[in-house]
Amino acid sequence: MTAELNKSRVTLDIATEADLPRFRKDLQDAFAIAVVEDLGSVGEGPIPSDDDVNASFEAPNAVVLRVLEDGRWVGGAVVSIDAATQINSLDFFFIQAGEIGRGLGRKAWTAIEQYYPDTKVWITHTPYFEKRNIHFYVNVCGFSIVEYFNNRHPDLNHPSGPDLPEDGGMFRFEKRV
Repeated sequence: MTAELNKSRVTLDIATEADLPRFRKDLQDAFAIAVVEDLGSVGEGPIPSDDDVNASFEAPNAVVLRVLEDGRWVGGAVVSIDAATQINSLDFFFIQAGEIGRGLGRKAWTAIEQYYPDTKVWITHTPYFEKRNIHFYVNVCGFSIVEYFNNRHPDLNHPSGPDLPEDGGMFRFEKRV
């Protein structure tokens, strides 16, 4: 299996309008795994909400990317690219639920960095309870935690806060390239 994985090729393509419903569902299914593992259930409605996912699709400078392994759709990312500042954000990133744990996230992140070689800084966020994501961003991708948003320190760029269970605590990460 390892030798087979090392030979697999991970590439990116830009999602079409027709891809967006499946992209949204796959993203929510992947996020639900961590929520259920850490909190017991997803509660009412998907996480992230349809509104949050749709807003990311429609955000200024947003690019919706499909992650492909040997041409087969296995994940996705929503990035916001600021060509002027070269400070870009990774708004959503996932590997499909049945594909997790095979090293595809690492390969996909490498592909994203190669797709946007002029990036000076990458910014992303993840919920405080999402230990797997924290490990991935810090230990695998080289991000640093630079801020922790919570009830006592809200994210002024997102005053309504994310649609998350508990107190909605979020880490902000940066990676200087």
